[in-house]
Amino acid sequence: MAFLGETFSTDSLPVADRSFDLIPEGWYSATITKAELTKTKAGTGDKIDMRYDITGPTQQGRVVFGSINVRNPNPDAEKIARQQLGEIMRAVGLSKIQDSDELVGAPIVVRVKIKPASNGYDARNEVGGFKSASGVLPQVAATSAPEPTASVGGAKPPWAK
Repeated sequence: MAFLGETFSTDSLPVADRSFDLIPEGWYSATITKAELTKTKAGTGDKIDMRYDITGPTQQGRVVFGSINVRNPNPDAEKIARQQLGEIMRAVGLSKIQDSDELVGAPIVVRVKIKPASNGYDARNEVGGFKSASGVLPQVAATSAPEPTASVGGAKPPWAK
Protein backbone atom coordinates (compact mmCIF):
# COMPACT_ATOMS: atom_id res chain seq x y z
CA MET A 1 0.00 0.00 0.00
CA ALA A 2 1.24 3.50 -0.79
CA PHE A 3 -0.24 6.63 0.76
CA LEU A 4 -1.05 9.14 -2.01
CA GLY A 5 -0.80 12.24 0.18
CA GLU A 6 -4.20 13.50 -0.92
CA THR A 7 -7.71 12.27 -1.73
CA PHE A 8 -8.61 11.92 -5.39
CA SER A 9 -12.23 12.29 -6.49
CA THR A 10 -13.61 11.54 -9.95
CA ASP A 11 -15.61 14.77 -9.65
CA SER A 12 -12.41 16.83 -9.77
CA LEU A 13 -10.34 14.75 -12.19
CA PRO A 14 -10.28 15.71 -15.89
CA VAL A 15 -12.02 13.60 -18.50
CA ALA A 16 -9.88 12.53 -21.46
CA ASP A 17 -10.76 14.32 -24.69
CA ARG A 18 -8.84 12.02 -26.99
CA SER A 19 -10.22 9.32 -29.21
CA PHE A 20 -8.85 5.85 -29.72
CA ASP A 21 -10.95 5.32 -32.82
CA LEU A 22 -9.01 4.30 -35.89
CA ILE A 23 -7.60 7.04 -38.08
CA PRO A 24 -9.20 6.88 -41.55
CA GLU A 25 -6.96 5.53 -44.30
CA GLY A 26 -5.06 8.16 -46.23
CA TRP A 27 -1.93 10.31 -46.41
CA TYR A 28 -1.12 12.51 -43.40
CA SER A 29 1.60 14.99 -42.56
CA ALA A 30 3.48 13.88 -39.47
CA THR A 31 6.62 14.33 -37.43
CA ILE A 32 8.80 11.40 -36.42
CA THR A 33 8.91 11.70 -32.63
CA LYS A 34 10.46 8.34 -31.78
CA ALA A 35 12.91 6.04 -33.50
CA GLU A 36 14.27 3.56 -30.99
CA LEU A 37 16.28 0.43 -31.72
CA THR A 38 14.85 -2.56 -29.81
CA LYS A 39 15.01 -6.34 -29.96
CA THR A 40 12.31 -8.22 -31.86
CA LYS A 41 9.74 -10.12 -29.79
CA ALA A 42 11.55 -13.40 -30.55
CA GLY A 43 14.87 -11.82 -29.59
CA THR A 44 16.46 -12.92 -32.86
CA GLY A 45 16.70 -9.53 -34.54
CA ASP A 46 16.56 -5.77 -34.17
CA LYS A 47 13.81 -3.34 -35.09
CA ILE A 48 13.36 0.41 -35.06
CA ASP A 49 10.15 1.29 -33.21
CA MET A 50 8.77 4.45 -34.80
CA ARG A 51 6.22 6.97 -33.54
CA TYR A 52 4.61 9.41 -35.96
CA ASP A 53 2.66 12.36 -34.55
CA ILE A 54 0.05 13.48 -37.08
CA THR A 55 0.16 17.21 -37.89
CA GLY A 56 -2.50 17.39 -40.63
CA PRO A 57 -4.41 17.99 -42.78
CA THR A 58 -6.82 16.30 -40.32
CA GLN A 59 -6.34 14.09 -37.25
CA GLN A 60 -3.83 16.56 -35.73
CA GLY A 61 -2.49 15.31 -32.42
CA ARG A 62 -3.20 11.66 -33.18
CA VAL A 63 -0.36 9.15 -33.15
CA VAL A 64 0.47 6.09 -35.26
CA PHE A 65 3.24 3.58 -34.66
CA GLY A 66 5.34 1.33 -36.84
CA SER A 67 8.33 -0.98 -36.63
CA ILE A 68 11.11 -1.61 -39.11
CA ASN A 69 12.95 -4.96 -38.78
CA VAL A 70 16.45 -3.84 -39.74
CA ARG A 71 17.96 -7.19 -38.75
CA ASN A 72 15.84 -10.31 -39.01
CA PRO A 73 16.54 -14.01 -39.62
CA ASN A 74 13.84 -13.93 -42.31
CA PRO A 75 15.59 -12.38 -45.34
CA ASP A 76 12.28 -11.27 -46.90
CA ALA A 77 11.19 -9.43 -43.74
CA GLU A 78 14.58 -7.75 -43.51
CA LYS A 79 14.52 -6.75 -47.19
CA ILE A 80 11.07 -5.16 -46.87
CA ALA A 81 12.08 -3.33 -43.71
CA ARG A 82 15.27 -2.00 -45.27
CA GLN A 83 13.25 -0.77 -48.25
CA GLN A 84 10.97 1.07 -45.80
CA LEU A 85 13.97 2.57 -44.00
CA GLY A 86 15.29 3.75 -47.38
CA GLU A 87 11.91 5.35 -48.20
CA ILE A 88 11.93 7.18 -44.86
CA MET A 89 15.52 8.36 -45.25
CA ARG A 90 14.90 9.62 -48.80
CA ALA A 91 11.67 11.34 -47.69
CA VAL A 92 13.49 13.27 -44.94
CA GLY A 93 16.60 13.99 -47.02
CA LEU A 94 19.16 11.72 -45.34
CA SER A 95 21.52 9.61 -47.43
CA LYS A 96 23.18 7.95 -44.42
CA ILE A 97 22.39 7.38 -40.77
CA GLN A 98 24.26 5.67 -37.96
CA ASP A 99 21.84 6.34 -35.12
CA SER A 100 18.07 6.02 -35.15
CA ASP A 101 17.86 9.36 -33.30
CA GLU A 102 18.90 11.06 -36.54
CA LEU A 103 15.32 10.48 -37.77
CA VAL A 104 13.65 12.08 -34.75
CA GLY A 105 12.13 15.50 -35.44
CA ALA A 106 11.88 14.95 -39.18
CA PRO A 107 8.69 16.01 -40.96
CA ILE A 108 7.30 13.31 -43.22
CA VAL A 109 4.06 12.31 -44.93
CA VAL A 110 2.84 8.83 -43.98
CA ARG A 111 0.21 6.60 -45.50
CA VAL A 112 -2.04 5.31 -42.75
CA LYS A 113 -3.81 2.02 -43.44
CA ILE A 114 -6.23 -0.05 -41.42
CA LYS A 115 -5.17 -3.60 -40.67
CA PRO A 116 -8.33 -5.70 -40.20
CA ALA A 117 -8.98 -7.56 -36.96
CA SER A 118 -7.44 -11.03 -36.85
CA ASN A 119 -6.28 -13.72 -34.42
CA GLY A 120 -8.18 -12.15 -31.52
CA TYR A 121 -6.68 -8.67 -32.07
CA ASP A 122 -8.81 -5.63 -32.90
CA ALA A 123 -8.38 -3.75 -36.16
CA ARG A 124 -5.54 -1.24 -35.95
CA ASN A 125 -3.77 1.48 -37.88
CA GLU A 126 -0.44 0.80 -39.49
CA VAL A 127 1.91 2.92 -41.57
CA GLY A 128 2.31 1.67 -45.12
CA GLY A 129 4.05 4.38 -47.12
CA PHE A 130 6.25 7.44 -46.86
CA LYS A 131 6.65 10.69 -48.82
CA SER A 132 8.61 13.88 -48.43
CA ALA A 133 6.81 16.56 -46.42
CA SER A 134 7.74 19.06 -49.15
CA GLY A 135 5.82 17.00 -51.70
CA VAL A 136 8.97 16.27 -53.68
CA LEU A 137 11.32 13.42 -52.89
CA PRO A 138 14.79 14.93 -52.58
CA GLN A 139 17.56 13.60 -54.76
CA VAL A 140 20.13 12.65 -52.13
CA ALA A 141 23.57 12.56 -53.70
CA ALA A 142 25.97 9.85 -52.62
CA THR A 143 29.24 11.43 -51.57
CA SER A 144 32.35 10.32 -49.76
CA ALA A 145 32.16 13.31 -47.42
CA PRO A 146 30.27 12.83 -44.16
CA GLU A 147 26.61 13.75 -44.39
CA PRO A 148 25.39 16.37 -41.89
CA THR A 149 23.24 14.56 -39.35
CA ALA A 150 21.81 15.17 -35.93
CA SER A 151 24.67 13.34 -34.23
CA VAL A 152 27.72 14.46 -36.23
CA GLY A 153 29.48 17.47 -34.77
CA GLY A 154 26.25 19.20 -33.79
CA ALA A 155 25.33 19.84 -37.44
CA LYS A 156 21.61 20.21 -38.06
CA PRO A 157 19.74 17.55 -40.01
CA PRO A 158 18.16 18.64 -43.33
CA TRP A 159 14.71 19.20 -41.81
CA ALA A 160 15.93 21.43 -38.95
CA LYS A 161 15.25 25.12 -39.38
